[in-house]
Amino acid sequence: MKMILAIVSNDDSSNVSRQLTREQYSVTRLATTGGFLMSGNTTLLIGVEDEKVDNVIQIISANSRKRTKMVPSTASFSAGMYAGMPVQVTVGGATIFVMNVERFEKV
Repeated sequence: MKMILAIVSNDDSSNVSRQLTREQYSVTRLATTGGFLMSGNTTLLIGVEDEKVDNVIQIISANSRKRTKMVPSTASFSAGMYAGMPVQVTVGGATIFVMNVERFEKV
């Protein structure tokens, strides 16, 4: 058995979890915050049999997408003055971890 831990953008989390549920996978959603832009993410926990891992990853990939976003970049000048220069960054997509599960019980 495997535990899939998928970190997806809040923009995609509803679609991803809805599609996983339609395919009869149990999903636990946790609200999380990303480090780079401090933006909202959702971490999904999905326990599956080994042979279903690739199908779950395919569902996550098909329902989460990367996007570009303009964010202010802080450029420092003398005397403590700052000017925000917009920078285009890529956000979204999914980060997926697959871990071995030694034991699983539902009580």
